[in-house]
This record gives sequence, structure tokens and C-alpha cells, in this order.
Amino acid sequence: MKITSNRKELLPALLQVSSVVEKRQTLPVLANILFRVEKGKMTLIATDLEVEIKTSIQVSAEEDMEFTLPARKVVDICKALGEDAALELDIQGDKTILKSGRGRYTLSTLPAADYPNLEAAVATQNIRVAQNKLKRLLEKTQFAMAQQDVRYYLNGLLLEGRPGKLRAVATDGHRLALCDLQTETTEDLEIQAIVPRKAVIELNRLLHASEDSPEVELQFSNSHMQVEFPGGSFTTKLVDGRYPDYAKVLPAANTQELLADRELLKGALTRTAILSNEKFRGVRFKVEPGMLHLMAHNPEHEEAEEDLEVDYQGEELTIGFNVSYLLDVLGVLDGDTVNMGLIDATASCIITSSQDDGARYVVMPMRI
Repeated sequence: MKITSNRKELLPALLQVSSVVEKRQTLPVLANILFRVEKGKMTLIATDLEVEIKTSIQVSAEEDMEFTLPARKVVDICKALGEDAALELDIQGDKTILKSGRGRYTLSTLPAADYPNLEAAVATQNIRVAQNKLKRLLEKTQFAMAQQDVRYYLNGLLLEGRPGKLRAVATDGHRLALCDLQTETTEDLEIQAIVPRKAVIELNRLLHASEDSPEVELQFSNSHMQVEFPGGSFTTKLVDGRYPDYAKVLPAANTQELLADRELLKGALTRTAILSNEKFRGVRFKVEPGMLHLMAHNPEHEEAEEDLEVDYQGEELTIGFNVSYLLDVLGVLDGDTVNMGLIDATASCIITSSQDDGARYVVMPMRI
């Protein structure tokens, strides 16, 4: 049984699905990619039992078939071939021979029947969005997700769908990122889903940033989210848990506004952070009308100070922050000017930009 294709079409499909394959697997077959050939279309499927990615390409095949190949090995072989290389897969029982030019590579296969299928429950809610807008939504918020927190529901991203709006929220308990996306959905929509960390990262990788990219459809059930792409799909289990009431974290009191040039503030914080405590990453803000004084020190008694002209007319205030959290926000915020809403030395700071409508960030203060 033979299949013919070429590197230009096969390699991008392999790269698209293989990233979900973990190096260490509980089941040997999970180190493989499932190839399903039907009527001249070959569908590649990879899963780790939590996330599943499918994509399809056109091939020339003698008959319909299913087989699996080791993901890393077949990807590495295709990467090493010439750019315009033609490929032939000859499936012979528990072996598959990959031929290209004068090269011949024999790979072991595992039974396709043993490959698990991540069956998503029937979708009860769905929403269509542009790929580039969904990618922006994820990039604006995913950095604030927790990593291996015992509060497992924080190790993911909350997606909330309402008529006309899709919202993403992420927090690790010390900072919070929130971004809204306006949609054209007008029907009854009530979505609240926690997407696991790995799934968020993988989905963001699959999405295209160009404005002319086709729309994708997000389908939600109680236990799964499926994203339908042209020629493929992405499926993930959802985190079974209740996300905290993030609205309580958003400062409700009147804030004193500090306006600063985003790039100048980012540069000043980057330089000051060099001499901050490597473990706690604390930087002290001393704010007075028209001026921001940044200060940092470390256990080696080294110090950094930097002054920055800002637009601030409030009372004098000294407050400390984890500089890494601030730099993460400044790295994804759009616009030339950043707005920091300050209340007092013990209250969280809210960061926005007038040119980045829909994105809000909350950073808790720290004692320095």
C-alpha cells in the first residue's frame, strides 16, 4: 500500500500536529502520529489524551488505510530532506518504508486501532471569530496563567462568552490579565470555560496573525472545547473547576492616574531590574507630581536608581512591585502611552492603554 506526497505539503502538517506529542508517554502509541487516508485525503492526528490536533492534506494513495508512525523520527527525516523532495510511503504490515530520491528509511509502526480518540461531547454553544483577533486575545492574557499551582483552575485561561463579546481572563494570584473581543454573535450565548495552559499555548501557535486569515469556530460542551479550522481541528479537555470571581480584584476605588511613555518606562524598568533581588524581583516606585523615581537593590548591597518624567498630579506615593509582572504587561500592551491607576501603597495597580481598548491588567503591590 503506497502513498505519494511531497515535503512542502507533508512537513507543515507534521509540524502542526507533532508539537502536542510529549517526549515521555504513558502509552507507547502516544509517541506516534495517526495517519488516516480516505479518498485521496490524508488526515494527521496527534494527541496526549488532553489535547488533540487534526490537519489534512491531499495525497495520492492506492487505497484507504490507517497507520501510525513515530512523531519525532518522521518529522526529523522530513526536515532533513531537500525542500522540493518527493515522498513515498510504503506501508508493509508493522513497518513503513519512507522513500525520497535515493534515500530509504524503514520505520516501525504501531496498530492504528490502538490509537486513542479524544471524543468531544456534543457542543452546546459555539461562536465564530477571526483568527488574528483570537490570537491577540490569547497573547494579551496567557502570560498571567499560573504554572503548577495547587489551585489547578488557575493553571489555565478563562474564556467567557456573552452576546457580542468574548472575554479572556488569566491570573496566578499575584497579577491578572483581562481582554475583551467584540464579536458579531447576537444570539443567546453563555460560555464559561477554563482552557488548560498547554492547550492555550498550542492553540495560540496554530492561529494565524494575518488579517485575511479565515474565521475559526469555537465549539463548547461541558467538558471540551473544539476549534474548527479550514482543513483541521483542535480539541481540548476543559478544566473541571470554578474560576474565582475576578471582578472583585479589579480596583473599584478612584485611582490617581500616572501616564508614562510605554517604551521609556519599559527601558527604565529593564535597567533597574538588573540590580533587583533575583528571587523577589522587587522595584520601588516613588511617585510625585511630574516625576517617577525607580529604585532597586539586592543582597549584595548593589543599588539602581532611575528617574522618569511622567504625567502625574496626585499625592506623593511609594509602592513596590515585582518588576517581572510589570515588564510582562508592557510587553503585550499596545500604544505609546501607558496608564497606571494607583490608589495607595497597599492596593493593587490597574494598567491600561487608551490605544489598547479592551485590555486591562492588575498587579498586586509587594513590600520592599
